[in-house]
Amino acid sequence: MGADNNVSTAETRPTPTAAAVNQPSTSTSTSERSTSRSLRERLAGTLRHKDEALSPRLLRRTLTELQTVVDSQVSEVEGGRRASQFALWYATASPAQRRDCWLLMSEQFAPDPDIVETARGHYEAAQNTPDAGQAEISLRRALVSPRSRLLQRFAAFPEGMQFLLGLRTELLPHLKAEKRLLALDGELENLFSSWFDVAFLELRRISWDSPASLIEKLIKYEAVHDIRGWNDIKNRLDSDRRCYGFFHPQLPNEPLIFVEVALLDKLPCAISPLLDEAAAPADLAKATTAIFYSISSTQTGLRGMSFGDSLIKRVVETLRAEFPRLRTFATLSPMPGFRSWLGKNVTAMLARLDEKTRAALASAVGAQPLAAADLLAAAEQAQSLDARSPLRHFLMQCAAHYLGHELAQGKPLDPVTRFHLGNGARVERLNWGGDLSAKGFKQSYGMMVNYLYDLKRLDKYRAQFANSKLAVSSEVETLGF
Repeated sequence: MGADNNVSTAETRPTPTAAAVNQPSTSTSTSERSTSRSLRERLAGTLRHKDEALSPRLLRRTLTELQTVVDSQVSEVEGGRRASQFALWYATASPAQRRDCWLLMSEQFAPDPDIVETARGHYEAAQNTPDAGQAEISLRRALVSPRSRLLQRFAAFPEGMQFLLGLRTELLPHLKAEKRLLALDGELENLFSSWFDVAFLELRRISWDSPASLIEKLIKYEAVHDIRGWNDIKNRLDSDRRCYGFFHPQLPNEPLIFVEVALLDKLPCAISPLLDEAAAPADLAKATTAIFYSISSTQTGLRGMSFGDSLIKRVVETLRAEFPRLRTFATLSPMPGFRSWLGKNVTAMLARLDEKTRAALASAVGAQPLAAADLLAAAEQAQSLDARSPLRHFLMQCAAHYLGHELAQGKPLDPVTRFHLGNGARVERLNWGGDLSAKGFKQSYGMMVNYLYDLKRLDKYRAQFANSKLAVSSEVETLGF
């Protein structure tokens, strides 16, 4: 996309380079890029207002170029080539200019309302007649927006899928403040749900022998337990470990989600032994338990796509084929929202205690009468509490209640609980001191939880979950109030 020789330097588009296609742009706040005119008014205008990124002339030119991408008179190959050229310019555009592109895609490539209304009328009139099937086909075609065809053209060139993922990644934070972009986001999510269907994804083992560029991505995307360096990652890919990722054919070197697995002889209660670089590898001949200790998604642009259930199923099948002695499949997971939740709800939790228990807790905390602030202050020393401590028992009670009973819109409040129970697991065991790192203490006073994947009960627990009934072991249920 070359410069417009008839506009000022400030409005001239930079000449792109091929290397710029996937370069991210610094985001800009909504208030900094707000405009007072609608897109329609800007397209019909002559002069640019000071807070507008593209002048009316360049906005119209950009619209024309997007329209040439989706031109029905050109082949898919030519459409993809035009989309590639536009993507090169987009890579050099400012955040505000990109926003103008989003608005054009969202508002100017919608289905034709007249065509949709006519097709809907024919569909309704054709019900219970031999023409009903054809009328339904016509309605479906009328509802296919030019926007969908436009995005498909962008997916046609080699870097196109990564371009669209990057576009949605940038777009997502702006949806709450800019409702006009919802149609574009919805179109992208709908297309991604088809393009990234698990039937098209490849499960691939990632090992120490994998390309260094791929291992570097594991380090980059690890979201549960930060990887401290090459020795750490080598430990996680050792002989008693497995790491698997889902890959898409158009993103062959980009894992969409990956899981790290430790092969053990029992359910672990702490993460530090699994991350200990000096520890000897476990004896695989004695391994009966597969522990998923880290599951990380890598593509923000795929928000709304759920790969976890399929990933875990495929990994379980792969592991059982390699290690027939494996009987237990479980996780060792953080509780990222617990401490924040308790800070807001500790008074309500204290109200659940009987007088005797409350008195013992007040004595342990050293505060009479016992106040929420005193308890939270004492909890700052949670790492030093022994097994008989009333405060430790109270924190475990609160954690059990949080995991098994705290819901938002019928689903677990904790995101990790929501993920695993939604996949058919159950809350199996709470582990005091499971993660004594600064991150673990900040999230949950160091507690961790095992979620058990009982292969015979996955469907049962999923059905319960759909009805807002959470699967919790008797051990954890007994811990609660």
